[in-house]
Amino acid sequence: MVRDVVDAAVWSQDADALISQLGSGPEGLASEVAAGRLVEIGPNSVNQAARAGRLWLLARQFENPIVLILLVAATISLVLRQWLDAGIVLTIVLGSAALGFWQEHRASAAVEALKARLALTARVLRDGIERVVPVREVVPGDVILLSAGNLVPADGRVILAQDFLVSEASITGESFPVEKTPGAVRPDAPVGERTNMVWLGASVRSGTAQVLVTATGRQTAFGAIAARIATREHETEFARGVRHFGYLLIRVMVLVVLLVLSVNLMLDRPVIDSLMFAAALAVGLSPELLPAIVSVTLSAGARRMAAEGVIVRRLEAIENLGSMSVLCTDKTGTLTEGRMALHAALDPAGTPSDEVARLAWLNASFETGIENPLDAALLTAGAAAGFTAAGFAKIDEIPYDFERRRLTIVLAGDASDGHLMLTKGAFAEVLGICTSLETSTGAVTLNDAHRAALDAIFQARSSEGLRVLALATRRFQPQTDYDRADEAAMTFRGFLVFRDPPKADAGETIAALRGLGIAIKVISGDNRHVTAHVARAVGLDPQDMLTGEEIAAMRDEALWHRAPRTDLFVEIDPQQKERIVRALQRTGEAVGYLGDGINDAPALHAADVGISVAEAVDVARESADIVLTRRDLQVLRAGVEGGRRTFANTLKYISITTSANFGNMVSMAIVTPFLPFLPLLPKQILLNNFLSDLPSLAIASDRVDPERLARPQRWNLHEVKRFMFVFGLLSSAFDLLTFGLLLWVLHAGEALFQTSWFMISLMTELAVVLVLRTRSSAFRSRPGAILQWSTVLVLGLTLAIPWLGPLSAAFGFVPLPVGTLAAIGAILVGYIVATEAAKAWFYRTGPTAGGSREGGARAP
Repeated sequence: MVRDVVDAAVWSQDADALISQLGSGPEGLASEVAAGRLVEIGPNSVNQAARAGRLWLLARQFENPIVLILLVAATISLVLRQWLDAGIVLTIVLGSAALGFWQEHRASAAVEALKARLALTARVLRDGIERVVPVREVVPGDVILLSAGNLVPADGRVILAQDFLVSEASITGESFPVEKTPGAVRPDAPVGERTNMVWLGASVRSGTAQVLVTATGRQTAFGAIAARIATREHETEFARGVRHFGYLLIRVMVLVVLLVLSVNLMLDRPVIDSLMFAAALAVGLSPELLPAIVSVTLSAGARRMAAEGVIVRRLEAIENLGSMSVLCTDKTGTLTEGRMALHAALDPAGTPSDEVARLAWLNASFETGIENPLDAALLTAGAAAGFTAAGFAKIDEIPYDFERRRLTIVLAGDASDGHLMLTKGAFAEVLGICTSLETSTGAVTLNDAHRAALDAIFQARSSEGLRVLALATRRFQPQTDYDRADEAAMTFRGFLVFRDPPKADAGETIAALRGLGIAIKVISGDNRHVTAHVARAVGLDPQDMLTGEEIAAMRDEALWHRAPRTDLFVEIDPQQKERIVRALQRTGEAVGYLGDGINDAPALHAADVGISVAEAVDVARESADIVLTRRDLQVLRAGVEGGRRTFANTLKYISITTSANFGNMVSMAIVTPFLPFLPLLPKQILLNNFLSDLPSLAIASDRVDPERLARPQRWNLHEVKRFMFVFGLLSSAFDLLTFGLLLWVLHAGEALFQTSWFMISLMTELAVVLVLRTRSSAFRSRPGAILQWSTVLVLGLTLAIPWLGPLSAAFGFVPLPVGTLAAIGAILVGYIVATEAAKAWFYRTGPTAGGSREGGARAP
């Protein structure tokens, strides 16, 4: 029955009949019915099952065309009955794939566990009681309760609504909020005209509603297009850099492989051997474990950051967090304590007034929209004062929104026959709807002198760093419904003054962030006086300010010029937040945005890295890439350092591995035409590559030099190429020295030559990781323990391989004379010394590969 309802035009049906069909009612579903329906329908999720994800992850290990070539070549070897060679190639290829799959699967499992800590919940009626349940457990027939800031967890029919405005651009493309009301619409109404329906993925901008769930998961309108939307996530700067670097490798790889293959064929060497050799060379150049290395490094970074209170919702954002050069943030909770307290309730003359406090408490007591710290402070103060709502009944509510910037409650029962409208909100917006003023002798007409006196009180209190709201009232003859038009001709009753002092360590934290190369920009809807007071207290320039009114009058080009030079953006409306972020990005900054409100979602989307907090409204938290478990810039500073550490370790693998592999490839391409045999057998190249990658997996846990954490880091393809060519060609120079030594001094035959060069190639690759992992001397910068000991173990295995009997014979290795071992040791020492010298020159003449940003283009 439920599936039949889901497939019907539920927007055109009678509401009571629809509720009955879904087995629901005014009290919602019974718990046992909901549990059974969850088993029948499945979880409320549009994501694919985890098993499909594992299969995709396994398949991804074989998507490299070079790996496919190796598999084809191994298959041909099997057909030609070259069992040993085929078995060795297949073992190494499958071993690399299994290693990559295990690491990536482990990494993704860790990230999913972190995401589960941020799982969304919904308020539903079950058994007539309001309950909070995970969104995944919402089922058709549930009655959900929505208010401003919520994400809509499923498709549903609106049953009750009060000033209920919803943003549903993800479904309809309509950028402006749409009002939703109960009632039926025609069966053929398009999606945008179904004003009695809400859709999964929409967000509530204002008001409250009760909604009957009609569809969940993949049965929803969003579920039908989820696959298409999932493929359209924007590409991060780091991902784009990896992609462009991949194109560079492919070009180099194709050129060298074709050259080597052509030379081998011209020398009449066997076609299969030549093909396998060329394919093995290509694998030798490509960092085929890069996906696993990136996943492992990012997930390890995510786990470390989670332990410090920073939860990563989108792994790719870690690199952008490390690249961040500007942080935009509100002041409440980040620069201030975030614990609002009612400092004073004042009448229009600025005198403390219990009556003003009581009226404000009534407004907060009956408000059902957005939970906020100001109302919490009023309720706390009212409880301490012994206020009671006995005898009052709520008639209506006009919820807060970011255009009116006020909240209205209408009550009955205050010893009069009429209704009392209570409105509190921003001073200017409340004063603007007032025509009279309450005095000790009664209400008087509000004139210009009164307005000036009220404004003087407001500015004086604001300049002390206090948050000031206004309160107004109006009496009505009873009526059934009230709307925004009734907020007029009101009486100004007084001021509500709140205290939220600056954090004691806020100035120190801002200085620390500046020390990391991050500029702080405060974007606040508060008035200029409050914001300037807080800014002064935490070490920001209170004179360096732009107001929302000034920004509205600016062209984009003017804002591009002013935004980087401004610390405080005050009296800002929601639409201007995104404009400020984009202006900063336009000047080349990598922008982070910290927000937790409904109106922060567009700016969070626009920022290079969106940052929110665990207690934020749903729409803000779901728009963010990074979520802080507590709203504290100290936590964010730890996250930035974690992001930079992750970025640095990822670039270590890319730069070091490709430079070493590039050097080996060039060396073999040069020497191949001059040898009567292959310099290394294909299986030896693959073993070399496999063994050298094992310690690289430990790079995720490596230490990072303090100077790499001190400045924002950005992907720089030019520097990565420069790194690859400089250290790759240095490696080739020592390879050629080795060739000369083996051929002309030691007169090595085929097996001795291949064994010697396998060992020196692998040992130099292992050593160069320890040398190039740091900008300073390798003897002063200690590597991480796992990297250090994995390198030692593989080095020991390398030395033992020629003496491992059957295994050695399978790969074509032979034991080495003492003189040859001594020569290899001397070359290794010389290579380490030369690399240290080249490293000092490289970093003296240019920035690090993937190093700190120096005027580069912004991240997307």
